[in-house]
Amino acid sequence: MKVSICIITFLRPDGLKRLLIGIANQKFKQIPMPNLEVIVVDNDVKQSAQPIIQQMGGHFPCCLRYDVEEQRGIPFARNRSVANASDDTDFIAFIDDDEVPDAMWLERLLLAQQSYQADAVVGPVLPKFSHRVHDWIQNGKFFERPRHPSGFELSAAATNNTLVKAEILRRLDFVFDERMALTGGSDWHLFRRLYGLGHKLVWADDALVYEWIPESRTNLRWILQRGYRCGNTEALCEMNLNPSVAVLLMFIFKGGRRIVRGLLLVPLSYVRGKHIFFKNLKYISHSFGIISGVLGTSYEEYQVIHRT
Repeated sequence: MKVSICIITFLRPDGLKRLLIGIANQKFKQIPMPNLEVIVVDNDVKQSAQPIIQQMGGHFPCCLRYDVEEQRGIPFARNRSVANASDDTDFIAFIDDDEVPDAMWLERLLLAQQSYQADAVVGPVLPKFSHRVHDWIQNGKFFERPRHPSGFELSAAATNNTLVKAEILRRLDFVFDERMALTGGSDWHLFRRLYGLGHKLVWADDALVYEWIPESRTNLRWILQRGYRCGNTEALCEMNLNPSVAVLLMFIFKGGRRIVRGLLLVPLSYVRGKHIFFKNLKYISHSFGIISGVLGTSYEEYQVIHRT
């Protein structure tokens, strides 16, 4: 079995080093260690990640390859990483340069794939703070994502902790939509397409990845902007994949209903505490993002890079 671990990076040398160390420390207890290759695609034309690759390459336990994508944008870099995967690879795993995997991460993704005969497997991403954060962030769980029992079937996913059959990606006309260069959401778009084609996406709750949250993100402004962007890309993806008047009206109704509900809850949420009030504001922001996406407006969140 061969697995290609695809990583894209941009101006995060410390995060990339942490990630590569985490990959180097992967353990396999229930299955034989697969033939691994790690592909790092640097989206910085100045090749700022190259010193890390040179530093670690000599003693890295598996094949470590480095390439540069000069065209700025997440899907350009992700597509180049997939193109760099060996022709005989069986699975492609995606993980981000601000994350570190648990030592059993890859084995658990592979075991879930075998157990559930899945085409793609998705695992949880848990927040890790290197600084003290406000109580309202902890109480509101703003950086905690939904989790499911292992085997739960999904209709969409992101690429921050994912394993996909390589043959499925090879059959696609394109993998990541390059029109979404700086908006984010090209991974959501991919997995919604895979789901629409009838592929099976399952959750592996024990395949853990930890995400380093920089201080620049632990504030209300960034949280509201992220909520807006997620709603925006959700609607943009659905309108692109299922362009119809019915989908348009459904999202207008969904976004409008959520805005009204959120505004009605403002007084109650304010009384219940700061974290409840801010969660309601995020809910409203997400809803406005849905409406803007339906109207064709995109928000380029990744014009700004938050380093870890």
